[in-house]
This record gives sequence, C-alpha cells and structure tokens, in this order.
Amino acid sequence: MEQEKSNFIINAIQDDIKHHVYTNDRVHTRFPPEPNGFLHIGHAKASLLNYNLAKRYDGTFNLRFDDTNPEKEDLLYVKAIKEDLTWLGIEWGDNLFFASSYFDKMIEYAKELIAKGLAYVDDQDQETIRKNRGTLTEPGTDSPYRNRSISENMSLFSDMIAGKVPEGAKVLRAKIDMSAPNMNMRDPVIYRVRHMIHPNSGEEWFVYPMYDFAHPVEDAIEGITHSLCTLEFEDHRPIYNWYLEHLDDFKSEPPRQIEFAKLNLSKAIIGKRYIKKLVDEGIVDGWDDPRLMTISGLRRRGYTPESIADFCEAIGIAKSNSTVDPGMLEHFVRNDLKLKAPRLNVVLDPLKVTITNYPENEVEWLQIDTNQDVPEMGCHQMPFEREIYVERSDFMEVPVKKYFRLFPGNEVRLRGAYFITCQDVIKDENGNVTELLCTYDPETKSGSGFTGRKVKGTIHWVSANYGKAVEVHLLKTLLKDDSRYDLDNLLDKIDSESLKVITAIAEPKVLDALSGDKIQFIRNGYFNADPKYSKPGKPVFNEIVPLKSSWKPPKQTKN
Repeated sequence: MEQEKSNFIINAIQDDIKHHVYTNDRVHTRFPPEPNGFLHIGHAKASLLNYNLAKRYDGTFNLRFDDTNPEKEDLLYVKAIKEDLTWLGIEWGDNLFFASSYFDKMIEYAKELIAKGLAYVDDQDQETIRKNRGTLTEPGTDSPYRNRSISENMSLFSDMIAGKVPEGAKVLRAKIDMSAPNMNMRDPVIYRVRHMIHPNSGEEWFVYPMYDFAHPVEDAIEGITHSLCTLEFEDHRPIYNWYLEHLDDFKSEPPRQIEFAKLNLSKAIIGKRYIKKLVDEGIVDGWDDPRLMTISGLRRRGYTPESIADFCEAIGIAKSNSTVDPGMLEHFVRNDLKLKAPRLNVVLDPLKVTITNYPENEVEWLQIDTNQDVPEMGCHQMPFEREIYVERSDFMEVPVKKYFRLFPGNEVRLRGAYFITCQDVIKDENGNVTELLCTYDPETKSGSGFTGRKVKGTIHWVSANYGKAVEVHLLKTLLKDDSRYDLDNLLDKIDSESLKVITAIAEPKVLDALSGDKIQFIRNGYFNADPKYSKPGKPVFNEIVPLKSSWKPPKQTKN
C-alpha cells in the first residue's frame, strides 16, 4: 500500500495527537471564505487541504462564512461558494456556519476585554490611528483616550452598539503595546462603527468586528483545533493567540493557527479584487468566464474536480511562496480526461478536399472507435464521401523538412478511412489555396486488413455535406505576459485576443454533446460543451486544454 504523504501541517497535527493536546485527540478544521466574490483556484487548494485533513483523521470539517464586512458581501456569493465546494467533492453536512451568527457573543467577549482593562474606546479617526502606529523602526504613540476608565469605556461601547455614535467617530481598540515590534500588536482595532443591515442575518447592526478579532473567536466558539491560514496571516498569529489567551472561555484547548504558502500561478490573475474588477468592467463574461481561474470558470471551461484535486495534491504544502506553471494544472486535466472523453473529428480551420476518383453522390458510413484506449466506449459511424474538409494546417504547398502531411504528390492516411494523395491545388485570384484535388486508394480502407505500403502522416477529416457547423471558443490566458499587475494597470495588461470565436466543422456525433460534456477533438485538444450557452443539438464548445504541453512531470527516481 502506498504510504500517505506527509508535510509540516500533518507533522504538527500528529505531534498534537501524540501529546494529547485536544480531548480525544480530535482534529477539527474549517474553511472560512468571505462571501465577497467567487472562489478561485487558490481557494480550491485551501478548502481541499482543510477538508482532506479532517477526513484523514476521522475529524470534523466546518464551512464557515466570515461575513464580518457587509459592505462587500452578498448572498449571491454564498450560493456560488457552496456550489463550487460541492462540485469539488467537499461535504460539510450540518456544519455550515456564519460569523454573523456569533455577533452577540463577540460583543460580550469584547466587553470582557474592556472589563479586564484590555480594551478601550478611541475617538481618533482612522487616518490618525494609522499615523500614530509608528513604523517598523519607531514605536507608536499612545492614544490620548487610552487610559479611559473601564466604566467610561463600557458606556461608550454601549453607545456604539446602540447606534448612538456616528460612523467613523469611535472605534474599540485592544490595549496591548504601542511599542511592540509586531505592528499588529500595537493596539489593534477590535470594532468599528457601521450602521448597516447585515445581508445574511437581516438585522441592523451598528458595530462590526475586525477580522483579526473575529477570526480566533469564531474558531474557538466552533471548537476548531487547527486553523490553517495562508502566509500573510503569519504576522497576525500573535494577535490571534493574544485574544484567545485573554478570554476566559478559550484558555482551555485553544485553536492552533498554522500558516502555509498560497497557490500562485504564473501568467494568471488570482485574487478576488482583480477578478471583480474584470467582471465589473465587462472585460469577462461574469465570474464564471472560462478564461478565469475561478472554480466556476474552470468548471465552465471543462476542468474536472478530480484533476484539480490531483493538482493540489501534487504541488503539496509549503512554508514559502512560489509560483507554479499553469501547464502543470493542464497536465492533470489532460491526464484525467484522456480515458473519459470520446475522441471525435472536428476541423477548426477547414480546407476543402475533393477526392476526384471517389464516386459522386455516394456515402460510406465507417465504423470508428470512439476512444481506442477505452474499448467500453464502443464505436460510432462517421460518413465518408467525395468531398471532405481537413485542417488547413495539414497542407503545405512547399513542405518544410520532416513535414509528412499533405503536399503535392504526397500520400497520407485519413484517420479511420483511406489513403489519399494530393494531385492538384486550386487557388483564388489572390493566390490563396481554396481546395485540394486528391485521389484515394480503395484498397487502403482502415480495418480491412490492408498490409501494403506505409505512410508517415495521418490526418483527421470531416464530411463536407454531413459535417455540422459548431461554435468553438479558443481560449488563452487573459494576461499578455507574466509581468506584475495591480488594480491601476490591470486592464492594460489584458490580451484582447484571449478569446477567439470560430465556426468549426464537426462530424455529426459531436452534436449529441450535452451541456458539460467533454470531447477530445482529434489532434486539436479537449473541449467542453459550455453549460451557459449550449442547447440540445447545438453545443457551443470551450477549449479546455491542448493535447500537448510544454510542462513535463518530473521523472520518478528509483530507490
């Protein structure tokens, strides 16, 4: 049996189990998305990590929406996130939670800090607080309101809760150390005033907790044992622990925060605020645009949950940030689809071929393997006749060295059919090739036991009269190059040719594809019937991945 992989997070969990840190050696993880956008490939890694760790140790997994910032949140995102996670195979059962459900408790915990002299109400505005925090080399400056009495702080916080304080007029801050080397410990804000109806609870709240306070409290309320976060939260771990250490309910078996590197893909846009800008500006076709690295976009493009899970497993868990070649993700998609997708003939850039010695008005229905590597898929019939289409790139009037496809005088195999030889080339008045005149050898029919001469080139084809026109979307990465981008220059970095819509000619069976069906277009790549635009009998295809990639998996070394 293959040994299970390990990493520093697994080692930490196993160490906790060894020392019985948590009752019954339990493992309880959570995935805490903020409902302010759709999930992307980085969230797939994080959610699968948390879910699979809980499964590995027969533990518990929570899905919790961190809806502490109602200005940017929407129930639309809640619905989309649940759909994406379900598609990935993640199950949470009854363990669905919302931070907003804990607001009453969070306020009581904030009052506990005030009562212990560990929190105070500050009248300074946001800009002044920021300026007085100091720098990495200089300590911050104490607020003039830092030494208010406990009773005054409690009264002022009660006014904030009751809606008696205007937005921005006051905040509640933790009283820690304005000279702490870690700037997150310099009296961080716990609550700010916002007079808003919460989109999930429907209640009007006048104060909302900051994430650094809400995060550990939510984890502790739910009994989380291991709170897995990306590396940007490493500097926030001291404040995470500080809150738990100073709240009486959480001094026993507090959650443990562990950080890991987030997923970065080269030449890819990852980050909800960037994706949202593209959506809001109409640059893309919604959050599920197939060019996006959102989970819904990858699903619409045709990626499979199995391929994403395999990819996330392969890249592993690291302590330092790095960038992954997107070709690696494509490799796992291709590897998953090769034994799942039927292989059908579709010509993307048609060039007409007339087989001059084939009888006119005759149609021959050939038996073609649907996927020769999967006999269970069986065969299907494909019409062959005098006039066919081949890929324009499969003809070269003056061939380069080692070019084995069609050129004047050369013979090739038509996949599943006959050998043909190019005899003549027809051009228009501008010198463009419009048609090839070829002859076929009736003795060379595939499957007939022909053992004569061999040819080096095999090309795909489609009947001209029985072929069906289909809309195909050829996709490239949205970014022109791999240079850095920000919100100000993002739109300048977008490749206007990242989507190319063409009309291809397909063999009749392709029209049987239903929404979400994957097909290998022979010699061109894998394509998916777009769930958004496909209709019965009229599929619209998105390019998933090409058949080949420049990325190669590392060679396995022998022990």
